[in-house]
Amino acid sequence: MSDTVNARTTPWHLWVVGAVALLWNGYGGYDYLMSHLQGAAFYEQVGMSDAQIAYMAAYPAWMHAVWALGVWGAVAGSVLLLLRSRFAVHAFILSLLGIIGSNGYALFTPGGWALMGGAITFVIGGIGVALLAYAWAMTRRGVLR
Repeated sequence: MSDTVNARTTPWHLWVVGAVALLWNGYGGYDYLMSHLQGAAFYEQVGMSDAQIAYMAAYPAWMHAVWALGVWGAVAGSVLLLLRSRFAVHAFILSLLGIIGSNGYALFTPGGWALMGGAITFVIGGIGVALLAYAWAMTRRGVLR
C-alpha cells in the first residue's frame, strides 16, 4: 500500500531528470575510466591534440582526485536522486567541488584554459548547479527522504 502512495507523490519529472542525469553523468564516468585505462590512446580516439594529451598526462595526483570527486559525485548524485534519497544533495555538492577544482586547475596553470577551457566547461558546471538546485528543491518538498 505504501508503494502506491509513494508512487503518486513522486513527480514524474524526478524520473526524467534522474534518468537524463544518470545518462549524462554516466558518460562522464565512462570518459574518466577510459582516460585512466587507455590514456593517450583514448585521448587520440576522441580527437585531442598532442598538446592536450601532454597536458592531461602531466596532471598532478591531487587533480586526479578532484576529477574523480567531480565525476563520481555526479554519478552517485544521479543514482541517489533516482532512489529518492536526500543524500543526492550531498553528492552533487561534492561533484561541484570537483568541478570547481578541475576548472580552477585549468584556469591557473599556464596555458591550461586555452587548451582545456571552453564552452563545455560552463555547460558541465551549469548542469552541476542545476542538478544540485533540483535535488535541493525536491528535498525541501519532501520528495527526497
